[in-house]
Amino acid sequence: MTKVKIVYASITGNDEDIAYVLTEKFEDLGCDVDMSEVSQTDASDFEDSDICIVASYTYDEGVVPDEALDFYDDMQDLDLSGKVYGVCGSGDTFYEDFCRAVEEFGKVFEQVDATRGAEPVKIELDPDQEDIDNLDEFADQIYKKAQEMDL
Repeated sequence: MTKVKIVYASITGNDEDIAYVLTEKFEDLGCDVDMSEVSQTDASDFEDSDICIVASYTYDEGVVPDEALDFYDDMQDLDLSGKVYGVCGSGDTFYEDFCRAVEEFGKVFEQVDATRGAEPVKIELDPDQEDIDNLDEFADQIYKKAQEMDL
């Protein structure tokens, strides 16, 4: 059974909602899913999963949220070759750095040799039905990539 680890950082509840949508979708695909809040998670948990997902908001002027900094730093010491990843998150297009943390987490996954399973999903504020449909497609693409890699 494909193991999925979903880690989220959420201050308004939007990214937690995103994580729940993804959890439900991956469970529907028959995966074993573990979801946790970033400050309660060790980056090394990704090493025990086939699919690694980060859902994060962007803080202040386009930076990774404070509660996710240790996790973000620790990710850089991992070897996630053979793992499939996906990044997503919510933001507010009012800000110039809309969803930059999503991109920053994607860069770290690339640095540690994880394989991107789908294009990042960036959501304006809380997920509406169109966003949920996009998240379902995001999960489908990641799952398909994992199947292609025999994970």
